[in-house]
Amino acid sequence: MAERGGVVVRVADTGSGMSEETRKRMFEPFFTTKPVGKGTGLGLSIVFRIIEEHGGHISAESTLGVGTTFSVHLPLQQKAMAA
Repeated sequence: MAERGGVVVRVADTGSGMSEETRKRMFEPFFTTKPVGKGTGLGLSIVFRIIEEHGGHISAESTLGVGTTFSVHLPLQQKAMAA
């Protein structure tokens, strides 16, 4: 979807949703809700960093028992890089 100066992509699921505590920490490196040995907790922190490096931002809305929607906002033009 187009928005002023950029685009937004939304991805939604109908999964179990996230608690407020999980939602607040989901972009932290090494944070995971998976059992030991089943995840590194780096996926969303890497996504967060890549989007921010491109001048955008990511957010999530989640309701327990209903699902989660991630919104990725990216600018149409990148800002000039500092020398």
